[in-house]
Amino acid sequence: MRRRVRRLTWRRVLGRLSTSGRSTGHERTGVCVKHCLAVGVCCLALLGPLPAAATGEVGQRPVKDLRVHDTPSDGGESVTLEWQGAGAQRTIVERSTSPNGPFEPLGEVPAVEGAFTDFRATEGIAYYYRLACPSDGDTLFTAVAGPVVSRSNWFRTERTNALILFLGMFILVNLYIRRARGGKDLYIRKIAGLSALDEAVGRATEMGKKMFYIPGIMSLSEIQTIASLSILSYVAKQAAVYGAFLEVPNTDPLTFTAARETVKQAYMEAGKPDQFKEEMVTYITYDQFAYAASVSGKMVRERPATNFLIGSFYAEALIFAETGQSIGAIQIAGTADVTQLPFFVTACDYTLMGEELYAASAYLSREPVLLGSIKAQDMVKAILLAITGIGIIAYAFGWSIIRDILTAR
Repeated sequence: MRRRVRRLTWRRVLGRLSTSGRSTGHERTGVCVKHCLAVGVCCLALLGPLPAAATGEVGQRPVKDLRVHDTPSDGGESVTLEWQGAGAQRTIVERSTSPNGPFEPLGEVPAVEGAFTDFRATEGIAYYYRLACPSDGDTLFTAVAGPVVSRSNWFRTERTNALILFLGMFILVNLYIRRARGGKDLYIRKIAGLSALDEAVGRATEMGKKMFYIPGIMSLSEIQTIASLSILSYVAKQAAVYGAFLEVPNTDPLTFTAARETVKQAYMEAGKPDQFKEEMVTYITYDQFAYAASVSGKMVRERPATNFLIGSFYAEALIFAETGQSIGAIQIAGTADVTQLPFFVTACDYTLMGEELYAASAYLSREPVLLGSIKAQDMVKAILLAITGIGIIAYAFGWSIIRDILTAR
């Protein structure tokens, strides 16, 4: 049809040109206009049909280059699809176990997303995928991609930074434990609350009054309770040495049993097992505020010289701290519960905050294994703080490599 248009056009042009010389006036003007139109038609005929971009076909296929692969660093239960796409047109992800189908839909994502993860894959089965793009009442499909098999991975490469940190921690712990066992004096900063334990026990001895040790209200499943029992062992041993009377009221049955054995063992290690009395460690009640009321009443009646409030506390923390302060007792508190720390800091003489509570056993016993562990933790924290500081400065200058290395995934 294009050739026919060209022949007719040229014939008309030649005919017009042959008769144009005999035209005058308005006829010449009409002939010129016709000549221009004829030339335009010839040009369109020579150029041929318009390209696809001009006929409304843009966006008919919003996705291309579909690629599928096993999701790295997973347990073998997912497959990742990636493609190049543009626009917000919805794209349907379809899957089959055969390249010829049938395909089942898995979900819809905008074409611009460019990725989709199939979390319903079964390890060891080969899958084939394609994308369906609905457009103007029709559906366009991409080429089938596959096969791809999901496999479980032994190592998550994006967590290499955590592995390096673990290995560094392991090496430092073993290094400092060996140094501590070899007689090397490892420096640990002075903790005022722990250094005041001897002073508190000595004050009670001089005044001839009782000491209350409250190990919190939680059971042995709470790490703060275990840390409190290690401090209780030291306090009980000092009480045995100085001859001070100690009372340990409890609200949890398991903590009560462990506390009684801890105090009994401490008196035996001090060489005074005969001074241990069963009534030193008592069980009151499991109810929180009944326990708080009972202990507070004892404080007011017996007016102890020293109170130790060390462990996990909740609303009763302020009750104990205010009651002890009102009777003039020296108070040493310690907890890792951030919401209770302000009450202890305000109402007590010394407060062990956060990790100071957990470091108490190493600080007091100077046992090489505990001491080496604490020293290694401090070194790792110092290294991480230094790297973080360098990373902040580097990021301010546009270098994100340290931030990327430290990012947890």
